[in-house]
Amino acid sequence: MTAALFKDAMAAFPSGITIVTTVDDEGRWWGFTATSFCSVSMDPPLVLVCLARTAECHPVFTRAPRWVVHVIRPEHADLALRFATRGADKFAAAGFRADEHGLPVLGNACVTLDCTAHQRLDGGDHTILLGRVEHTRLGDAEPAVYFRRRFHTLTSSDRP
Repeated sequence: MTAALFKDAMAAFPSGITIVTTVDDEGRWWGFTATSFCSVSMDPPLVLVCLARTAECHPVFTRAPRWVVHVIRPEHADLALRFATRGADKFAAAGFRADEHGLPVLGNACVTLDCTAHQRLDGGDHTILLGRVEHTRLGDAEPAVYFRRRFHTLTSSDRP
């Protein structure tokens, strides 16, 4: 088992793409792209997202009391790449606005989940952020799908 083979195997699993955002104590916005995202519990409503320990925003998210998970649309693919790029100006002309807590929210995401920190767990070279979903907004667009390191869209033939 090599790291490259493991990465290729994980890339062969199609997933949705999320952009996760928060704000630090000084009011600066932070965010990252994650494909490691899933629901954990219905009662209480919990989701998890995984963040690399090497990410610039890692220290902020390990202290943040709240964050927002956005399930993105296919037209947000460039934005997802920007949020996955170290040192990029992630929020410039990206369509985010501040919510009532000052957190950046992408208004036209497929799904937006407002989370409070429930638990943070060791996940090897990642931290698992477990969030309690406090508020959910549903859009009507279909989500982008990430498979074999490329963005894809759902088509009507993909559905039953």
